[in-house]
Amino acid sequence: MKKESSFRGKPVILEGVRTPFRHSHKAFANLNSFDLGSYVLQGLLTKVGLDSSAIEHVIMGTVLHEPRTPNVARECLLGAGYSSSIPAHTVSLACISSNVATTEMANMISLGQIKMGVVGGVDTCSDPPIRVAKSMRKKLVRMSKFRGLKDASKYLGLLLGLRPKDFALDVPQVTEFSNGKSMGQGAEILAQQTKVSRDEADAYAVRSHQLAVKAMREGIFEDYILPVYTPPQFEAILHDDGPREDTNIKTLAKLKPAFDKDFGVCTAGNSSFLTDGASALLLSDLDTAKKKKLEPKAIISDFVYRAGDPLTEMLSGPALTIPHLLERNNLSLDDIDVWEIHEAFASQVLSNLVYLNSDIFAKDRLGLSRALGEIPIEKINIWGGSLSLGHPFGATGCRLLYTASMRLQKQKARYAVVSGCAAGGHGSAILLENPNL
Repeated sequence: MKKESSFRGKPVILEGVRTPFRHSHKAFANLNSFDLGSYVLQGLLTKVGLDSSAIEHVIMGTVLHEPRTPNVARECLLGAGYSSSIPAHTVSLACISSNVATTEMANMISLGQIKMGVVGGVDTCSDPPIRVAKSMRKKLVRMSKFRGLKDASKYLGLLLGLRPKDFALDVPQVTEFSNGKSMGQGAEILAQQTKVSRDEADAYAVRSHQLAVKAMREGIFEDYILPVYTPPQFEAILHDDGPREDTNIKTLAKLKPAFDKDFGVCTAGNSSFLTDGASALLLSDLDTAKKKKLEPKAIISDFVYRAGDPLTEMLSGPALTIPHLLERNNLSLDDIDVWEIHEAFASQVLSNLVYLNSDIFAKDRLGLSRALGEIPIEKINIWGGSLSLGHPFGATGCRLLYTASMRLQKQKARYAVVSGCAAGGHGSAILLENPNL
């Protein structure tokens, strides 16, 4: 058992909040990322009873960047009423964006640069940054430079030169720029490589929904989720709308494959859905937590980032990172009682579990002597995951981290691992330790 003095200077997770995670184009359709992000930043300080003067830096992750708020962290900070003297910056690494925000802040605390800060993440698919066609954008830029009646002929000439293709919309796609493949197609490639079946994927999705519904009934998320009051009626949104009690194998089996129409494993029922939401965490060093009389829930002990082939390993992040994290910390599977793994697709989680238990993958891909082993399913995402709770891209990482922190305390466990995959073949694995053992 470690002595408390050995934790000094290490970053700790003190508290967390999030909005309900809601299907896009529904409850939060009239809100944007700034609204949701400001809400969680304000709610976090209210929850812990702190003034913003205690905060030295804010970092937030996002994926769908709103052009009017390129540094959404700064705008959310100001919207939440924090002091304008607090610096804030935004990071982006697809679905692990707020993981990056958290580990950046952890490094700042470990180096003694700051003592307390806030991290978070936000995304809304209800208000994506849709652009007009490039040809139209070029013409609009030219038009913006015209001045008065002297340029009227030029203006008229451009208008008369418009063609139907100029009015096409450039809508953001969840695809790889390098190869044009979608996340779903990447999940299908991974499932083919690991031989994960449709039945296995559906069964895992049902499990996620059942566990999420059970956790909601038991009030697991009540102190974590902030009520959001949405215009125009400003009714209170209190819960996630993703978990479905009626999800079962029979209903999922009826759904058609979404990405590979002939032999696909991924369907709308075993894939995460487009979601709006935001999350935030309060971090500090242990000494500052004591001075503020705040109880630390988890120590951020270490983390690993890796990347693989953006086509064949698009969603292999957990398999690429977890073994290295545990080896570096001289830990085995038996040492970890809490696992929180991002569920982009049911087949993606199952495929990563196959790779983690593969000696061939460990030796040939990771350069390790043997496989990590089989992670007990009863230790993974026991309160549901992204398949059921939802996946606002930039906000999921902080949800996973705070969930793992809560589980450490509830289960009186020593170690937790939080891992996720992200576009571009990226992955992260973060090691948390219980400071109260």
